[in-house]
Amino acid sequence: MAAEADAAPAPGAPADVHAARQRRALWIALALIVVWGTNFSVQKMVFEATSPGGFLFARYLIMPVAAALLLCWRYGRRWPRVPRGDWMALLKLGIAGHLLHVGLVTYGIHWSTAFSSSLILGCGPLFTLLILRATGVEHLTRGQVAGVAVALGGVLLFLSDKLLGAQWSASAGDLVLLVAASFFSYYTVAAKPLIERHGGVVVMTYAVLLGSAPVVLVSLPAGLRVAWGELPAGVWLGTLYAVLISAFLGWLVWGWVNAVRGVARSAPLMYLMPPVAGLVAWAVTGERYTGIKLAGAAVTLAGVALAQFGGPKRDPVREAAAPVD
Repeated sequence: MAAEADAAPAPGAPADVHAARQRRALWIALALIVVWGTNFSVQKMVFEATSPGGFLFARYLIMPVAAALLLCWRYGRRWPRVPRGDWMALLKLGIAGHLLHVGLVTYGIHWSTAFSSSLILGCGPLFTLLILRATGVEHLTRGQVAGVAVALGGVLLFLSDKLLGAQWSASAGDLVLLVAASFFSYYTVAAKPLIERHGGVVVMTYAVLLGSAPVVLVSLPAGLRVAWGELPAGVWLGTLYAVLISAFLGWLVWGWVNAVRGVARSAPLMYLMPPVAGLVAWAVTGERYTGIKLAGAAVTLAGVALAQFGGPKRDPVREAAAPVD
């Protein structure tokens, strides 16, 4: 694949230059994992002041502006032309990736906890595998089937304290996050042919531009209820951190990391995100974890890893990591 090819040194390039570039990409990737892991606690703090709907309203007023500025910086006033037949596909990506995925993730994080949110979203590759299997693109190996089963058992173990304790709001939040992860898996599979034709930046920015308007319309009542002028500076900084640094800039940087290191070498770093999110939530918000919850998290991540990397060949779509918002 293209990303894997980019991971190899260019013809004639000194080996030490290539190695230095690889190390730089690794350190940047690790820093990005910390940003993404921290973002779960940051968003929960912002939601307390703005409500999830208010945050979505602000996010999708900011995101299209950032997308347009990126297109202008890269292409000037002549943005890339897209065939008429691809516009509907891009609109579907915008609806699935932004209205459905990000919308559900936002409410799921609000109803659940930071650690639970990061772990549940980490199950996204399982849905990608199932979509590829359902569409006939890929047949699951025994290892992948076993991985799906192990991950499912880990999720049930992880959620057992909530289910047995009748914590229905938190359990509903985790269920919403599972549904949200499935929408991102659809986005991952559907975006691949478009990215191959038009490039990642064009697909991402056009999907943002097309998907923003529906989110703004749906979240408009909640957005109008927020007294934006009275929000503390910390809430504004948290909003900008979540929208511009973690979401928008984060996925651009992650695309560069994949191009330098290759998807197969970068994807496993995503399994560091739930531990980072858990540590940040423990230190900042006082979130606590039982032994059963930690065991369930470990089993879930092991199952996802087995399912994701237990296939017969490597493929960026199959190995695409779960979204981080």
